[in-house]
Amino acid sequence: MATENRLETKAVPKAVKKKPAPQKQQRTSMKEYFRGIKTEMKKVVWPTRKELSSYTVVVIATCAFFALAFWGINSGVLAMLRGILGITM
Repeated sequence: MATENRLETKAVPKAVKKKPAPQKQQRTSMKEYFRGIKTEMKKVVWPTRKELSSYTVVVIATCAFFALAFWGINSGVLAMLRGILGITM
C-alpha cells in the first residue's frame, strides 16, 4: 500500500491592482467637438447602394409581416370576445 502525503496547494490570489481614478476631461471648444465628429464620420463604413436597398426591403417586409400578424391576432381575439360576450357592433 503506497500512500503518499501530498501537500495541499492553495492558489494564492494575486494582489489586486487598483485602477487610477479617471481624470476629468477638459472642455473643448465647439470647433474641436465638430472636428472630432468629422474624424469619426470618416471612419464609418457606409453600405453600398445594393446593400442599402436589400436592407430596406428586409425592414419593410418585416414590418409588414408583424403588422399583419398583430392585425390577425387582434381580429381573432375580438371575434372570440364577441362570441363569448355576445357583443354586436
